[in-house]
Amino acid sequence: MYAQNVDLRDLIKMAMAMLVVKVMPDNVEVDLAKLKEDVEKTITEIYGDVGEIRTEEEPIAFGLKALNFTFIMDESLGGDIIEEKLNGFENVASAKVIDFRRTLG
Repeated sequence: MYAQNVDLRDLIKMAMAMLVVKVMPDNVEVDLAKLKEDVEKTITEIYGDVGEIRTEEEPIAFGLKALNFTFIMDESLGGDIIEEKLNGFENVASAKVIDFRRTLG
């Protein structure tokens, strides 16, 4: 019987994670449809094919609405990179990962 030389890194796969990112526009005049399109494009550029990206509008106050983006990605990529990229967008007051959890399957 011969022992096989196996690299454990080849056997271990990173888990998938569900990420929820809240994007707060600068003001009520920001075109949310355009912002949504830009954020979804950026998510795909950073994380690759994430499948469905769910977007929900969250009323804040006085007509201002935040956009919450939910998607599944490889957990090894983390959430910091998306925050940094989205916070650099024009017309975005803030972008923050508000939920990050491992998924099954």
